[in-house]
Amino acid sequence: MKFLLDFFPIALFVAAYKLRDIYFATAVLMAATVVQSTLLYAMDRKLQTLQKATLVLVLVFGTLTLALHDSRFIMWKPTVLYTAMALVLGLALWRWEKNYLKLMLGSQLPLPERVWTQLTVAWVLYFLFMAASNAFVAALYSEETWVNFKLWGYAST
Repeated sequence: MKFLLDFFPIALFVAAYKLRDIYFATAVLMAATVVQSTLLYAMDRKLQTLQKATLVLVLVFGTLTLALHDSRFIMWKPTVLYTAMALVLGLALWRWEKNYLKLMLGSQLPLPERVWTQLTVAWVLYFLFMAASNAFVAALYSEETWVNFKLWGYAST
């Protein structure tokens, strides 16, 4: 069920884009993300940090996209999200000496400290790669290519 909920907003976004345009799709994405967050909260009585961040960024960047009639805002939202996640995990690990990944998952997955550190570094690199990938496509390709990349390149943000 949660797996389907993860892809629900992006699937509706792409379908709405194909039916109309980026602005209609953005409004659909905003509504779908609110519904997704509400359902996840109803199931777990909490939202994960990434879910909260995604909700806030979709609403902020979606509002900017619609209010200013500029699709660049929604197209750059994944880059901002992935960069923020990389910064939070990286700063926590290397500056504050806290492993947020371990704090979130440690009770469910007992691993040695060294493995938690390696896993966090892998996630930081993954988030940076995803941010750069989105930035590359958003900056150099058409809006339609970006929407297709959003669906097929990565489908969870």
